[in-house]
Amino acid sequence: MPTVLLVTSAFEGLARNQARVLGLSGLPMVVIAHPVAGMPLPGVLVKLDAAFDDILLKLVQPLAAAEADARSSISLETVEIDARDDWADLQTEFIARGWGDGLPLVPPTEARVAAMLAGFGGDGTRVIGSMPPGLGVVTVAHIAVNAVMAGCRPAHLPLLVAAADALIDPAFNLKAVQATTHPVAPLLIVSGPLASRLGIHAGASLFGPGPWANGVIGRAIRLMLINIGGGQPVEIDKATLGHPGKYSYCIAENEAASPWAPLRVDRGFATDVSTVTLLDAEAPLNINEHESTSAGSLMTTICGAIATTGQNNVYYAGEPLLILSPEHAATIAADGWSKADVQRTVYEDARIPVSRFSKENIERRLWRFLPRRYLDRPLSTGVSVAQCPEDVMVIVAGGAGKHSMYVPTCAVARAVTRVVCNADGSALVRKAE
Repeated sequence: MPTVLLVTSAFEGLARNQARVLGLSGLPMVVIAHPVAGMPLPGVLVKLDAAFDDILLKLVQPLAAAEADARSSISLETVEIDARDDWADLQTEFIARGWGDGLPLVPPTEARVAAMLAGFGGDGTRVIGSMPPGLGVVTVAHIAVNAVMAGCRPAHLPLLVAAADALIDPAFNLKAVQATTHPVAPLLIVSGPLASRLGIHAGASLFGPGPWANGVIGRAIRLMLINIGGGQPVEIDKATLGHPGKYSYCIAENEAASPWAPLRVDRGFATDVSTVTLLDAEAPLNINEHESTSAGSLMTTICGAIATTGQNNVYYAGEPLLILSPEHAATIAADGWSKADVQRTVYEDARIPVSRFSKENIERRLWRFLPRRYLDRPLSTGVSVAQCPEDVMVIVAGGAGKHSMYVPTCAVARAVTRVVCNADGSALVRKAE
C-alpha cells in the first residue's frame, strides 16, 4: 500500500534523521506548515488542501531504492585530535562536533579512558545494546568515554553501566523520551549501600548545586544520550522548553531518615544490593507545608499541590514520584501510616474535577484515552494523577525542613530498575561489617 509520511515543518529534521537511521531515507515525505496540533479543524484542512498535490504526487511516484540496511547516524569510532592547548582548543573542537551539553568537557584521552575502564575490570568491549533514537551501539568503552568527559571517577562506572542498560529497556521508551516536546529527562534514583559509598547525596540540597557525585553521574547520562543516542538539542531533542534536570538529574534516597522500606525493596530487590531506577521525569514541584501535625492534614496539602490539570499523568499510565522530606515522612509515619497508605491517598485524593479541563481536553484526551472512566460522566468526576495506587512512587529524601516535592512524569514510559553489578555480572552487595 502506498505510504506518505506527513510531518510539520518544526519536525522535518527529526523525521528525516529517523528515516535515515532506520534505513528508510527514501520514504516519501510531505512537509506541512507548523503547527497542526490544537488547531481548529478548518485551519488544518486548509493546510492539508495546500499540500494535497504534493501528497498525491508522492503516492503515485516510484519509491526510491531502499538502503541496504539500517545504520546508525552516530559515529562511535575513535577520533584523534591534534591540539596545542589540550583544554581550550579541545573545547572548541568538542563544540564544533556537537559532542557535549554546552558546558566544558574533560578531554577523554586514552589514559583517562583506560583509568575509567579499570573501574569495571578494564574491558570495554562488552556490548550493552543500542540507544535510541540514533541507535548508537552502547559498549562499556563508550560509557567510559562519556563518564570521563562528565568528570566521573572509575568507581562510578558500574552504576553508569546499570543505568545505561535501564535506559535502553523497551519499557523506558527512550525513543519517545529523547525526541518529545515534553520537558522530560531521565532521573536516576540510587538506592542501597553503594549510594553512600560513592558519595551520592541524599540529604539537604540533593538536587544541587553542591553534591559532586550527583552532578557528574547525572551529567554522564546526558552526554550518553547526546553522544551515543543522538539526542542533540533542537535537532532531535524537541523539548519546547526543557528543564535544568536535562543537564544532570541524579539523587539517592535518604534511607537512614526513612520510616519505611527503601525503593529497591518496593521494586522487588533485596536490601543488601544497590539499584538504580530510571524515571522519565519533569522538574520537581516544591510542596511547602509547615503547619500540619497529622498524616491526614499533611496529605491534604500534598494532594492539593499534586492535583493539577497540565500534566501527562492524568491521561497516561505513568509513575509520578512523591519525594517526602524526612520531617514530613516522620509526621505521616507517626500516625501509623505505611507507604501504601500514602500511595492510596494520592491516588484517591489528588484528583481534579473534569470541569477544570477545557472542552477540547475532555473530548480529545479524557474521553479518547480513558473512555470507561470519563465518557458521559458528570463534570464533578475526579481525575486522578495515577491510574492505580501502585503507580505512585514514594521515596524519602532531603534534609531538615518541611518541604517535599512532586515530580510528574512524561508518562509515555515506565520506570526501570537495574541492580548495580560487577564486571562479572555479580551484584555489588553490602560488605560484612
